[in-house]
Amino acid sequence: MTAEIWEFFGYRADDDSEVAQEAAKTETCPVTGTKCEKTFNDGIISGVCTLKPITSEPVICCPIRLYADDYQIRKDVSLKAFEQELPLVPGREAVAYAQDRGQACIAVFGKGWGGELRLPQKSGSGGYFVDWVLGKIDADGSLLEFTAIEVQTIDTTGNYRNGFSALKDSRTVEKTSAGLNWENVSKRILPQLIYKGQVLQREELCKRGLFFVCPEQVFERIAKRLGGKDSLIRYALQPASITFMAYGHETEAAPAGSRLLPLRQTLSHTTTVYKVQEAFNNVTLPEENVYRNAILKALGVENNG
Repeated sequence: MTAEIWEFFGYRADDDSEVAQEAAKTETCPVTGTKCEKTFNDGIISGVCTLKPITSEPVICCPIRLYADDYQIRKDVSLKAFEQELPLVPGREAVAYAQDRGQACIAVFGKGWGGELRLPQKSGSGGYFVDWVLGKIDADGSLLEFTAIEVQTIDTTGNYRNGFSALKDSRTVEKTSAGLNWENVSKRILPQLIYKGQVLQREELCKRGLFFVCPEQVFERIAKRLGGKDSLIRYALQPASITFMAYGHETEAAPAGSRLLPLRQTLSHTTTVYKVQEAFNNVTLPEENVYRNAILKALGVENNG
């Protein structure tokens, strides 16, 4: 595959303004305001937010990129899950916040906001983290209900080191051998979604299920792997639901030095963990004897059926 770096330390790669170059020089993530955490294998900070495959639209490949606009995705999930705008408060401060003000709020658990919460595996050891847990806290400090958010982009294959060097050295865009690891949709993303959805369905206070936030192209691949969007029948929010929320870049071009393009939500689709699992297990098989025919062809032997 071939791709170009499309966003670099929060700015369009073709933005050569002073502020864009300063961000690359200081290796600053514009979402967190701290050092970028995305690195090559040798530890050098890469600063790549988004790749653009030559034959398709830009694809966000850094999860933190989805936290732009002051973590708008959490506000979007909170509003959809709890159906009212409530202040989002770091988890360990939420009870005191609610009691002091006599006001309901949302306790947020996640990186930098009260710590990530682990889902244990059946054996009791290890387990998966969910990226965010949002708990609705009543004015008296009691937990009314909660929901969980999983945030995923897509891993890359190949190498974009030459593109990184060109941007660092002369702010020029070069084609790279990088690609996107779509196989992870089946190998990692969907199995984890199904597991986490089933665990959360057994939680008496998780009344709205799991929310999955991803780039729009990742949802398109998930839907394709599951047999098309029509196979994911819409359901109302419920303990067994999985709500897909997809995001893309705002299409209007940003002027030089304006940092990240805003994100726009392109889809919100609620189905159930059972429908996802059913579609995931419903594999479309090739015709019979494909291995035999391939062997015979390799051997140069005529296949008489």
